[in-house]
Amino acid sequence: MKAPPVGMNHLSALRFLLVAALGGLSFPMVKMSLEGLTPAQLVFGRLLLGAVVLLVIAGLRGTGLPRFGRVWGHLVVAAALGNVLPFTLLSYGERTTDAGVAGVLVGSTPLLTLVLTAVVVRTEPATRRKAIGLVVGFLGLVIVLNPWDKAFGSLSGQLACLGAALCYAAYFAYIRMYLWPLGLAPVALIAGQLCVATLLQAPAALFLGGAPPAVTGRVAISVVLLGLLCTGLGYVQLFRLIGEVGATTASAVNYLEPVFAAVISTALFGEPITATMLVGGLVLLAGVAYAENRLRFPGEVR
Repeated sequence: MKAPPVGMNHLSALRFLLVAALGGLSFPMVKMSLEGLTPAQLVFGRLLLGAVVLLVIAGLRGTGLPRFGRVWGHLVVAAALGNVLPFTLLSYGERTTDAGVAGVLVGSTPLLTLVLTAVVVRTEPATRRKAIGLVVGFLGLVIVLNPWDKAFGSLSGQLACLGAALCYAAYFAYIRMYLWPLGLAPVALIAGQLCVATLLQAPAALFLGGAPPAVTGRVAISVVLLGLLCTGLGYVQLFRLIGEVGATTASAVNYLEPVFAAVISTALFGEPITATMLVGGLVLLAGVAYAENRLRFPGEVR
């Protein structure tokens, strides 16, 4: 078994920002994709493209897919928790819940991961510093998303978004416990995970797809970016990050994703950057920095 994760170094910090940026990019890309696709079609296309890209990369590197055996059972669970269930729950939840409220609910993932890993992953105790930092970061996320000026939507939609957060938290913990210790190439494992997720999603796309897709240039570009970058590259880097810094720290990318989403949406759609976004972003970054021992109060020791 590999050693327990250590603090975030410079390479891990860059990987953390890359994963958060790719996650943030997914928000406006999903918005553009839904101009011509139903949620079931979008999820299937995103997973299929991601799987194809990673299969090609794994083949070029000579790693291939993991050998048939117990690992594939773990990949089925990872595909369900990390792809199919949360993608489906969010597609349902955001139909009746404002995006800002949904973002806050999904943003609870790091706190849920903190509790879950403290219970089931013995190498990742819930330290006082990490708990305080993640709570402060969550408050910053709430300020960024500004949910109190929006309609909260239906209870069922909110529960669906919270269910997606629980799935992500369980995914982070599951990867850390069962897949990372195997020591297999991340590209091979994520390629296998996305292949399984594509197969699991195929029936929904076939039977619940709804209207035929209307693939315009914007829709095609957004789906390709979702598949190649946000799903393919994003999940490989996320897997590496979980192994390097632990499930709880890696899950904090969910805090930064809405910040990147706001910046990217401003560039693409002209959406405004508000004062609450700036203030909330600073609070969020301070919380994450404190959790990772990069920010200390005067007189405080490491």
